[in-house]
This record gives sequence, C-alpha cells and structure tokens, in this order.
Amino acid sequence: MSNAPQLFQNISPAHFAVLQQKAAAAGIPISGNSGSASKMGIEVAWDYSPDSQQLSLQCLKSPFFISVNDVNKKIHNLVTETLANA
Repeated sequence: MSNAPQLFQNISPAHFAVLQQKAAAAGIPISGNSGSASKMGIEVAWDYSPDSQQLSLQCLKSPFFISVNDVNKKIHNLVTETLANA
C-alpha cells in the first residue's frame, strides 16, 4: 500500500542535513538528494531540491503491523520538529 508523497517547503540544506542524521539514527540511511531506503519492512523515498528548498518524502511500503498513515504521521512530525528547532 502506498500513497501520495508529502511535500515540505523551506527545507534549507542545514535542515536536510539534520533530517539525514535523524533518519540514520533511526536506521534509515538517507544519502544524496534523492533515493529510497528501507528498514524492517518500511520503505521510504525522498527527493530534495536545495535550489527550491523543497523536500518530498513518501512511504512506499509498510509492514502489516504499521499503517502507512502512521509512518506518514511520524515523517510529518519529524520534519516539523526539525524546522521548529532550527
């Protein structure tokens, strides 16, 4: 099950670097400006444009015991928390 990507605005390169560190700490290495990664049945894809400062994040897959909506909520909270603490 998948859904539409979440689009975040005003993501500076410094914000993106912090998000990469948080993702790596959670075991999902985000390297480069675009790609996909997975851990324990959760697969996410990202596309970051430093020029427009836009970040697209999408949950591509989740295991049966975690809904895509729950993964998306965690992604949204992580990004908004990072922006708030900048």
